[in-house]
Amino acid sequence: MEKFSKYEKARMIGSRALQIGMGAPFQVKLTEKDLEAINYNPIEIAKMEFEAGLIPISIKRPFPQIPKKE
Repeated sequence: MEKFSKYEKARMIGSRALQIGMGAPFQVKLTEKDLEAINYNPIEIAKMEFEAGLIPISIKRPFPQIPKKE
């Protein structure tokens, strides 16, 4: 899995938790018992998806533009 900064990780988990909270389907298989254990918390579900590498969000890192010498 790719290494993410703490800011990228927080953004991805937060965005995915919002999607889950709005009714998006889970990317991980969870039983009713698992959901009850985490109190149906979308942030915890998003963390599980992140750890499994299943969050459907990508990060684009811009590279610096080096001016051409003329």
